[in-house]
Amino acid sequence: MTRPQLRQSTGPQFTRILGMGAARGELVVPNSEIIEPINSSDEWIQQRTGVITRHRASADVLAIDLATEAAMEAVANAGIEPGQVDLVIIATISNVQQTPSMATVVADRIGANPAAAYDANAACAGYAYAVAQADALIRAGAAHYAVVVGAEKLSDVIDPTDRSISFLLGDGAGAAVIGPSDYPGIAATVWGSDGANADKVGMNATLIEYRDGKAPWPTLRQEGPSVFRWAVWEMAKVAREALEVAGITADDLAAFIPHQANMRIVDEFAKQLKLPESVIIARDIATTGNTSAASIPLAAHRLLQENPQLSGGYALQIGFGAGLAFGAQVVVLP
Repeated sequence: MTRPQLRQSTGPQFTRILGMGAARGELVVPNSEIIEPINSSDEWIQQRTGVITRHRASADVLAIDLATEAAMEAVANAGIEPGQVDLVIIATISNVQQTPSMATVVADRIGANPAAAYDANAACAGYAYAVAQADALIRAGAAHYAVVVGAEKLSDVIDPTDRSISFLLGDGAGAAVIGPSDYPGIAATVWGSDGANADKVGMNATLIEYRDGKAPWPTLRQEGPSVFRWAVWEMAKVAREALEVAGITADDLAAFIPHQANMRIVDEFAKQLKLPESVIIARDIATTGNTSAASIPLAAHRLLQENPQLSGGYALQIGFGAGLAFGAQVVVLP
């Protein structure tokens, strides 16, 4: 007997970002408020990182609240109804409740229930990973409209006395709605990982060790010099590859939106990529801080607010961080 052949879904040929949203922690924390515990100075922080202030959320605001706010704005700016959203992906490392996922709750809060929803943990590369997944799932016919969010409340997972990374970090969420397009709006993603160096950035203990009294509350740490060298040299190669697979050159870009890890890294990127002066470079880290998975969409949202002429232009975005995970793609800005 001949078996009936299984049907498989197919979707649109192209996708693009239709709208973006953002939410930053409501507390603006200048360097002067955090230098005493790390025995440092405002000058030291600015010279090493470019951070002047960072946004942090108050104790009663969770990462999921920031994600909800950003997602609602993105849906409104995309010009679609919440009920049309059938996929929600949240990139985060700061969901303090392991399950349920933040995405399922956010999907319900924004009126997208019963959308497929899940969290993705790729640290600072999380937003680029989530964009790649949403693009592929829509083109495969597994979804029609996706809300992609990078959301972090990193102030919950830092040690104020840590000089390796704590002074860099902020709280916020950035969101994008991705949907069908009649032209290519998201190029192929260049992504990967280097787990052999997973110990260079990450938590300094496990929840089991904390439970058993063998370690304090787990907080983020990094080997700054090693991460800096990796980000500057290896990620510049990834960024160039992302341009190549997109079929464009740096001269075609309107904007460059790297993960807001450190201003020195951003500036070195620009040099290595030989970006022309016409390319607007995101430097959101100066006033927002490093918000891990949220940093690229937050920076993109601000660039579009301050430079509306960027709409419709090409942007190269690249995320990189703990794992070590990385992801880059060229997108058309909404």
